[in-house]
Amino acid sequence: MSKGYIIFTEKISDPTALAAYSAAAVPSVIAAGGTAIIAGPPHLVAEGDWHGDITVVLEFESVADAKAWYTGPDYQAVIGKRHQAATSNVVILEGFTPPTLA
Repeated sequence: MSKGYIIFTEKISDPTALAAYSAAAVPSVIAAGGTAIIAGPPHLVAEGDWHGDITVVLEFESVADAKAWYTGPDYQAVIGKRHQAATSNVVILEGFTPPTLA
């Protein structure tokens, strides 16, 4: 089974509020078995336009686990804090499993 990933790009309007959101959201990620594998600003936008000041990538054991965290009551209780602090794009993706070469 492939891992599940949630990618956030965030254009921050209120850094203090975003810090409060992060403090509230991180325990729910950990409780759901997730791990933040990327959290920071882009170092180079190589092509196109990139939305946001920071990008966060969360890794879960599966897409189902990622969806369960995002839609679950623990995260939904704090999601409004992010909406107040930043304009975000969020996607849930399945990790890539390379084909077996014969």
